Amino acid sequence: MRPLLLLLLATAHGLDKLSYKPTLVGGNVEGRMTGSTFVLEQPRCVFDSYSTANIWLVVATRAGMNAFNDSAQPGMPEWSFQRFPTNTSAYLTLGAMQYHYGCPKPDRELTVLRVGSETGCADNISVPNCNGPLPGPGPYWVKFLALNGSEPTATTEWSGPITLKTAREPQSIPGMGGARSGAMIAITAILSVLLAILLAALLATLCSSEACGVGSFRPDAASIRRYNTHHVYDQPAARL
Repeated sequence: MRPLLLLLLATAHGLDKLSYKPTLVGGNVEGRMTGSTFVLEQPRCVFDSYSTANIWLVVATRAGMNAFNDSAQPGMPEWSFQRFPTNTSAYLTLGAMQYHYGCPKPDRELTVLRVGSETGCADNISVPNCNGPLPGPGPYWVKFLALNGSEPTATTEWSGPITLKTAREPQSIPGMGGARSGAMIAITAILSVLLAILLAALLATLCSSEACGVGSFRPDAASIRRYNTHHVYDQPAARL
């Protein structure tokens, strides 16, 4: 019943439904998706007919897609980032004037929106429209909403589900912990054998030189020179 009431309310306000669905940026962009952020294409050429509007991004959980009211105003506590997702199922962020998304798209310019990039305001309730780090992997859904003052004038479709990256357990990574593969063990054994052969060859090379002759007997090296002291002779025992 509530979603129907919200739809009727939006219709009463003359809300235009645009056939645009927000999408993630192409896969060649670094950091396209992390554990707390994701990158969207800017809605270029989508809101050209709403030159006086402010364009807001709505981020929602699955429940938030039905619960969000298009008449919501930026800054309202019930739709603030700091309450998401425990006490609210959606929030507004990244407000911009329509001309920021003008048409055509600038040549050789990367026009994207990084959602979740602001860490300084994440816990600051005085910044309810903070673009703070997303609190978990999701999934999340997003759409754009155009507001002319306090009146909603246009909205896009909801995006598809967006699920963020999650850290992998060490045991699930090949070659780590108990999941170490047989191939890794075989490679380690082969490298150990090669190292042993290399050390043996090095030792053999050293022993072919005089360095390994320390333990051998050489008469010329062991001979002792005898000296004849001309000024010392045996003295007869002293007579008493």
